[in-house]
Amino acid sequence: MLWVTSVIMVTNSSNRDVEKEREPHVYLSKEEVKEKIQSYNSSVTDKLKMTLNANGIYTGFIKVQMELCRPITVQSSQSQGRCAPSSQETAFYLPDGCVNTLHISSTNTVREVIEALLKKFFVADNPAKFALYKRCHKEDQVYTCKLSDREHPLYLRLVAGPKTEMLSFVLREHETGEVMWEAFSIPELQNFLRILDKEENDQLQILKNRYAAYRGKLEEALRGVLKPG
Repeated sequence: MLWVTSVIMVTNSSNRDVEKEREPHVYLSKEEVKEKIQSYNSSVTDKLKMTLNANGIYTGFIKVQMELCRPITVQSSQSQGRCAPSSQETAFYLPDGCVNTLHISSTNTVREVIEALLKKFFVADNPAKFALYKRCHKEDQVYTCKLSDREHPLYLRLVAGPKTEMLSFVLREHETGEVMWEAFSIPELQNFLRILDKEENDQLQILKNRYAAYRGKLEEALRGVLKPG
């Protein structure tokens, strides 16, 4: 079972992401897992520790930063479970720097983490539109790597340790060339068009106001020049 909480974090937008090759998965024995969890917990500063169960499965927390460029579609709690598109669905942009903390187990895959994250916040968008990335800092550069659906985020967290400078997770849309457009419903596409129309009208109004102000200044200057002495 997965639990999700939400916090806000300010991020440095000047960081440049560089694609990094996926590192090979190293399987750990039960004793190695136990030792790593003990070491991990001794380094934790935010009380988000890991717990090893008798069956060898361990649980813990990961933080996922939301870096979404396109609006998401959210449905009200009353419309949950309905198959038909609901009139209570709303599309909006997530604020920059939104970070979600998830409590997961070592058996949870990347795909399960994405699905649980979207479900918790009533996001109606198809999970196939999103991808989970890992990000790490090395030699003053930021490296990112897209995770496969079958990878286990908590294992990556355990191996890297608790410091987010060593490893952090980022949720993004698939790159433009990877977007599965068939995953979008007609209401979603219509919502996108409405948002684009509103943004276009807002920008047009800003331009009109700017040129109206310029025109007013020019007319005022002309009146001063042409005014009889």
